[in-house]
Amino acid sequence: MSHAQTLIPAQPAPKQAHKPITATRITGYVVVALWIVLAAALVTMVVTGWDPEKFTRYGPRYLHGLYTTIALVVISVFFGAILSLPLAFARMSKNRFINGIAYCYVYVFRGTPLLAQLFLIYYGLGSFRPQLETVGLWWFFRDAWYCGLFAMTINTAAYQAEILRGAIQSVPRGQHEAAASLGIHQVIAFRKIVLPQALIVALRPYGNEIILLIKGSAVVAIITVLDLMGETRYAFSRTFDYQTYLWAAIFYLTMVEALRHLWAWIERRLTRHLKR
Repeated sequence: MSHAQTLIPAQPAPKQAHKPITATRITGYVVVALWIVLAAALVTMVVTGWDPEKFTRYGPRYLHGLYTTIALVVISVFFGAILSLPLAFARMSKNRFINGIAYCYVYVFRGTPLLAQLFLIYYGLGSFRPQLETVGLWWFFRDAWYCGLFAMTINTAAYQAEILRGAIQSVPRGQHEAAASLGIHQVIAFRKIVLPQALIVALRPYGNEIILLIKGSAVVAIITVLDLMGETRYAFSRTFDYQTYLWAAIFYLTMVEALRHLWAWIERRLTRHLKR
């Protein structure tokens, strides 16, 4: 049996390889510099073009539009989540008829633009006014706000149903088998074991869907709903100042960033037992 008589002396760290300056790196530096210059120019124009009179006149309208946008998104997400539950179960059903109906719903509302759906509801259902008055629903579909809310709800329900279905199916089959071996009822096992794990998986896609809905909600301004974009269009039509849209972009960016940080905190909170 042999053994080393002397230890190998410590060797210096290898020299870092010198990265050559390539055309790709130069292009990247130029693009980043252009973005920095553009951002500085926008900030400068906002500061130099600040008009206290416009802020006093249109500031309350922006806040009203912000409230309308948040209300539309929150309510549509809530009712969309309720509607997505039966849709997700129908998509996972072994009954081909039920599965086919749910598949067609999801396929249509995920495959067509929200704007087209909004026009079909707001303008298309107006052609059926006598029938809607007969069943007592005309009061709902004659109001642009309700039409926008309905379009956003059925649109996000399709996306949420697919998110929930994928999350439920991602839970290992062994979880179901372990619950059955312990004599736990299927409904209790789903509510106590499967669904909590599925919601953790679905948390980030849900956040992305809400962010997309916040940005997509701007289309309701086309049907005269005075949300944030609707109030922005009103302010621009009175001032012809491009900064009205810049302030709208800042409001949308603030909402998205606030939601992103809130969702990251919720995710850290719910997955703290998974951290090592």
